[in-house]
Amino acid sequence: MDLRHLRYFQAVAEELSYARAAQRLRIAQPALSRAIKDLETDLGVAVLERSRHHVALTPAGAVLLQETVLLLDGWEESLRRVRRTADGEEGELRLGYIGPPTQPFLGRLLHEYRTRFPQVSVHLEERTPERVWEMVARGRLSAGLTRPVPSHTALGLRTLTLREERLGVVLRPDHPMAGQPALEWKSLIGQALVILARREGASLHDAILAACRQAGFMPRLAHTPSLIGTVLSYTEAGAGPGIVTDSVVPPGSPLRFIPLTPAAVVPLVLVWQEDQDPPPVQRFRELLSDWNASGQLWLK
Repeated sequence: MDLRHLRYFQAVAEELSYARAAQRLRIAQPALSRAIKDLETDLGVAVLERSRHHVALTPAGAVLLQETVLLLDGWEESLRRVRRTADGEEGELRLGYIGPPTQPFLGRLLHEYRTRFPQVSVHLEERTPERVWEMVARGRLSAGLTRPVPSHTALGLRTLTLREERLGVVLRPDHPMAGQPALEWKSLIGQALVILARREGASLHDAILAACRQAGFMPRLAHTPSLIGTVLSYTEAGAGPGIVTDSVVPPGSPLRFIPLTPAAVVPLVLVWQEDQDPPPVQRFRELLSDWNASGQLWLK
């Protein structure tokens, strides 16, 4: 028995006519009759009562028709789900991300993604850059929006660079240097600085120290908190200038972001496993790339 036999039986049972069923199925009537006999042989019961001018369902046939309708409808839905999954329209996207650098676009991007692919289940996990890389490498996350980490080459993940984020200093508006359009790194000599702890963002922390060394000094650190938001809070409280990327100062903040020269940047990247690249991740990457190319990620 196969699904073809059940489809043939359903047509005869609904039409109660071999001739009309054969026409509906576009097959020869003798072939249809043979298929129904094969079905009854496989089942060991009669499902149709037939005479020269009459076709009717047996009690067993009535039950088989109900079950056939459910089975074939379920099978068709299963095929649709398979095709939707292959097209990235169904499945799961587990996305890791770092918070402040993705705030300018992540909510808008995911809204568009869910609008296009409403059957895809989206799960979000905010983690440190190092943790995002680790979880993607282990398959616990489908992809991650993060920074490069010292071990990223060894992890063997694919990356797509979204932006090279420029480093700058955040100052209270009453700070003596707050009115400058740009500042040199060496202007921070002697200042008690607030930067993100290395354990929470090695690439950002190391880039700041490297830029200071290149300017000829080692920074004096007032605080090294675990969250970028805390860097901004310390600065607003007057604890000292903070050094962050240009994406993390929210609109309407009283703090002033001033680019530092010579320019130093920290990348924001998408990471994923090349050998575990299901369609939902592919569709997310395509949307992200399109938005990045068109400038939609960084709307002001």
